[in-house]
Amino acid sequence: MNYEEALEWMFAQIPMYQRQGKAAYKADLTTTEALDARMGHPHHSFRSIHVGGTNGKGSVSHMLASILHSAGYTTGLYTSPHLKDFRERIRVNGKLIRKDFVMDFLQHYNRYFQGLEPSFFEMTVAMAFEYFRTMQVDVAIVEVGMGGRLDSTNIIDPEVSVITNISLDHTQFLGNTVEEIAREKAGIIKKGRPVVVGEYDPQTSHVFRDKAALTQSLLCFANQYYRVNRWGDESHKACYSVIHNDEVVYDPLCTDLLGSYQAKNLVTCLMTADVMKEQGYDISAEHIRQGLANVSGNTGFAGRWFPLQRNPLVICDTAHNQAGLALNIAEVQRISRGGVHFVLGFVNNKQLEPILRLFPSSERYYFTKANIPRALNEKRLAEIAYDCGLKGEAFSSPRQALDAARKNAKEDDLVYVGGSTFLVSEVL
Repeated sequence: MNYEEALEWMFAQIPMYQRQGKAAYKADLTTTEALDARMGHPHHSFRSIHVGGTNGKGSVSHMLASILHSAGYTTGLYTSPHLKDFRERIRVNGKLIRKDFVMDFLQHYNRYFQGLEPSFFEMTVAMAFEYFRTMQVDVAIVEVGMGGRLDSTNIIDPEVSVITNISLDHTQFLGNTVEEIAREKAGIIKKGRPVVVGEYDPQTSHVFRDKAALTQSLLCFANQYYRVNRWGDESHKACYSVIHNDEVVYDPLCTDLLGSYQAKNLVTCLMTADVMKEQGYDISAEHIRQGLANVSGNTGFAGRWFPLQRNPLVICDTAHNQAGLALNIAEVQRISRGGVHFVLGFVNNKQLEPILRLFPSSERYYFTKANIPRALNEKRLAEIAYDCGLKGEAFSSPRQALDAARKNAKEDDLVYVGGSTFLVSEVL
């Protein structure tokens, strides 16, 4: 079979959480461990950094991968979900996994897959680790899919574990309180391995301290060591002054990731780089400067505060939970010079009322849905939004909704597209 046929088979035969939801989710490592054993434990052949958390783990993963690439390391990067091309999930030095490797992998293990019935995520993790072994990467940045303790990526023994932050998301799987979710995220902390937590939170800090004490792991909260102040933009880059233990260490430090929420991710990334240096990685200040200035170019990162056009400004972002969208709404209100047009779509298992009440009632809304089974019907979304004080029209496709928003937007207006990774994927 060719590459397109291989993908068609994969999407048709292997249950995919992103499309199907709970029916495709496995809270168990048995299948992952069986696949790993069948392939001869490929993750033993490379060093790894494990990145989890509720929001920001994708950004931090790409930041770290870009820094390591700038430092001369052959760097693997595993992230999820993809936006346009399945191969975005698996990269080496920013280059997508080869099509022929995807085909050969699926053909070689096809019969074994049929016996184990892995989920889509379990299969892609196995593919990623096998590819990283084949490409002889020095280190792989591995992003957690969901949670941590029972996530398929959690068979690795990373040199550093990173947990960006904790907020309510995927509560049907991870728990209904931030403490319960923190315990699941803390499951990636390994014995004797240092852990960086991006944001100190008195509600959850004891969870990480208890787990770190149990595993005898060095624990640090990044925002207790680093502070950053954004002072401007320079050639489509966001520039910050960086303070470490009350001393200015970078002024400026610029990155091509533009959302103001990236300040928190920058702090997490810098603290992790410090810990990695203590682990023996040769990372200089110049490597950090180069890596952060060229995250998108070095890794192919997209979909986070991503400008689609200017005049009117159209921004898309994959934030999809209450904490992430609150940051984006604040950023929209900070930069908008005129009216705001929100193009929104969500999956159907969200508690939407708390999310929708974050949005300003004075703006114009365009409700739609991505072309996946899990997408919430656009008319139902419009009804829920109306009950939350938001008025707008329903559109059967993201493209129709975006076209209408563009048509109605004046030159000084801003169009925001978000609510769902899959909505952003279709727009891109």
